[in-house]
Amino acid sequence: MIFYLIIYIDKYIKILFNVRKNNTFMISIKQINYALTVAKTLHFRRAAEICFVSPSTLSNAITEMENQLGVKIFERDNKKVFVTELGKEILEKSKTIKMQLEDIQKISESTKAPLSHNLSIGIIPTISPFILPYLLPKLSVDYPKLKLKVTEAQSENLLVMLENGEIDMAVLALPYNIKGLKSYKFWQENFYWISTKKDTRSKRNKIKAKDLDLNELILLEEGNCLKDHVLSACKISKDTQHDIKATSLNTLIQLVKGGMGTTLIPEMALEQLIKGNKNLSMTELDENGPHREIAIIVRQNYSGMRDAEILCSILRTELDIRFSKQ
Repeated sequence: MIFYLIIYIDKYIKILFNVRKNNTFMISIKQINYALTVAKTLHFRRAAEICFVSPSTLSNAITEMENQLGVKIFERDNKKVFVTELGKEILEKSKTIKMQLEDIQKISESTKAPLSHNLSIGIIPTISPFILPYLLPKLSVDYPKLKLKVTEAQSENLLVMLENGEIDMAVLALPYNIKGLKSYKFWQENFYWISTKKDTRSKRNKIKAKDLDLNELILLEEGNCLKDHVLSACKISKDTQHDIKATSLNTLIQLVKGGMGTTLIPEMALEQLIKGNKNLSMTELDENGPHREIAIIVRQNYSGMRDAEILCSILRTELDIRFSKQ
């Protein structure tokens, strides 16, 4: 199978760069990586730092690539870098070549012990602080050969990175439009209403959305999927305006502590953000759930499905253990 993939990619590269039968094909994967990095950063020096080479090495490699192709990929001066129209087409197809080669590497790695290679995973900020303390120690002990790279970003950015092959997996909260990608769900949870203990409603075991004061509700800023999940769980219109917004769950909690209002946070965040705080109260939101589901997202043809399944199993087990103790 690996042999046929190599033949396919070799043929694809030759078609991409219009190589004639008797010509020598000299474009390297290293040059492709350099060009894709420049296209992402639009900055040669920054791209060189990411690729761990000198700016001159990177610049010379791309100039050589352009000379061999007879096409300018980038227009550059002392201030800006632009991708040419032909360059955009070449780079778009180059992404496919890079992903195909990475899939070959993954197929080779799949014959080895699981989680014993390089793995890049992206996680949204409303999940990463609450699962990494459980996941990383477990992986360190059970899979010491794993070289894990973690990127934290918003859902939309992670999906773009996943589709472009910049990361292998993404951990997102559902429901969310994952654009035809494959999901492995490992956790589901409800939201809890956070207030000060001075609030008379905090004495309840559960609270309905209709009993919340929308004027005092503090939510995350636009673009954060947790905000959408909260609005959906409470059946609140997305057009509703909120005077106070925050960029992180920790900021939300600090605002509640300061008497600025109340908020809603996911169950997995309670232990870190609320428990032990004598001034705050947590009350489960009494609306149909689960209010969100957590899943690992991968490309449909990703060759490391076994690793995704193992990670799901680890996360499911660790979260079950942690929350069964609460």
